[in-house]
Amino acid sequence: MTKISILGCGWLGMPLAKALLQNNFLVSGSTTSEDKLKVLEQQGIMPFLIALSEKETTGNVTAFLENSKILIIDIPPKLRGSENENFVSKIRNIIPFIEKSVVTKVLFISSTSVYNDAAALVSEETVPQPDTESGKQLLQTEQLLQNNSHFKTTVLRFGGLIGDDRHPIKFLAGRENLDQPDAPINLIHQEDCIGIIQKIISTHAWNETFNAVAPFHPSREQYYTQKAVDLNLALPKFISSTNSVGKIILGDRVETVLKYTFAKPNL
Repeated sequence: MTKISILGCGWLGMPLAKALLQNNFLVSGSTTSEDKLKVLEQQGIMPFLIALSEKETTGNVTAFLENSKILIIDIPPKLRGSENENFVSKIRNIIPFIEKSVVTKVLFISSTSVYNDAAALVSEETVPQPDTESGKQLLQTEQLLQNNSHFKTTVLRFGGLIGDDRHPIKFLAGRENLDQPDAPINLIHQEDCIGIIQKIISTHAWNETFNAVAPFHPSREQYYTQKAVDLNLALPKFISSTNSVGKIILGDRVETVLKYTFAKPNL
């Protein structure tokens, strides 16, 4: 049985681990919470308490990576509010452990925030020019991993993440003066995130970069208004006088290269 290590068993990593277990993979999973170790173990995941910081990596990383040919890195940068870490340094500190392990393939979960709004249509051919700190650090981390010759890295850039338990309309319902009414949405459902990751693994699509966004781009006002109606929530109100700026992220390569069919194309 092939073993896969997932660095970061959170909102996406945990259900991903469960899906991989169902497909007969062995899975090691990391968490930064001691309370979660038992939860991982109960799911059949080999649990490890691992924390990455700018200065060091704590926890038994060697055991976490032992016998794993594939490592999935799924930890987002913490760059909001008062938290302002150096995410690139955090990932750089774990690379020596990867180099010493038997890992030959790395899947890095990135974000479409590596692109700015300058282009109306964005594909993997578009040169990323991030204008946010998070986007800049994600791009540097992508390059750090892809330039390492010890393993092959595939970068997966997700759009806005939604799921049955996580949808932006729950925060936008009833709010007023929302901007960017005509900007297109670029979202992806958790179910498709997991499906695409499994497809990358099953088709051995390494040394690649993919944008992963549902092929559905109505305006923010159209989409969130309809979602509020569907869920019987208070309608969000947008400012119609503002100039809407936004890009459409094209995720065609997921469908053409991976031959992946979206489970939730209309979100």
